[in-house]
Amino acid sequence: MARMEWRDQGTLLSVRKHGETSVIIEVFTAEHGRHAGVVRGGVSRKIAPILQPGSQLDLVWRARLEEHIGAFTVEPVKSRAAAIMGDRNALAGLNAITALLSFALPEREAHPRLYTRSIAMLDLLAETPAWPVGYLQWELALLEELGYGLDLTACAVTGGAEDLAYVSPKSGRAVSAEGAGEWVDRLLPLPEELLGVVTQDLAGIPDGLRTTGYFLTHGLAHALGDRPLPEARARLVDRLSRRQAS
Repeated sequence: MARMEWRDQGTLLSVRKHGETSVIIEVFTAEHGRHAGVVRGGVSRKIAPILQPGSQLDLVWRARLEEHIGAFTVEPVKSRAAAIMGDRNALAGLNAITALLSFALPEREAHPRLYTRSIAMLDLLAETPAWPVGYLQWELALLEELGYGLDLTACAVTGGAEDLAYVSPKSGRAVSAEGAGEWVDRLLPLPEELLGVVTQDLAGIPDGLRTTGYFLTHGLAHALGDRPLPEARARLVDRLSRRQAS
């Protein structure tokens, strides 16, 4: 009897126990998207340390039929959590990324561009203390990939690209300080960091997260049945906001 089988590389999003000795993992791969499967013996001392969110894995998935959950065999490629273990903010970033991907992505639907961005962002956590700017850009990429992209290139009112300071919550378009007029109190902030600028003190990160959070909640999560955003993102926002306040 023919069996379904594929091999790919991906990053681990989540792990949950399955029976006495196995676990069900969710991974994000370039060619097969967000995909779940059983890892037999996944609670063992040999395999459990490999199965940490954010870990890069070499995967083989097998099932009797395509619609079955199937089973994974896994080999470690890279442990990202180990590289940032002493940085609680970076760990919070890793958890927010994996949780949002698990929350937002349709099952078994390839998103190769977002996969590439996500892998780069996960690696960035260990490379620079300015990673929160990259994280904001990653949330923008997530929104764009799933149909809720923002247009921050020019003012929706004047058409100019100078002095962009706000985002319209209705259109998702940038608005300049001049174009805001009497509507300024109804607009969302557009800090430099949201445009990809690495400022010296990263002071605009909390405002940037407020703006992307609005569209994640009122766009993406609303379309998914008004499910609440993952707690892991809220914890990251809290940590970065408290860091900025201090």
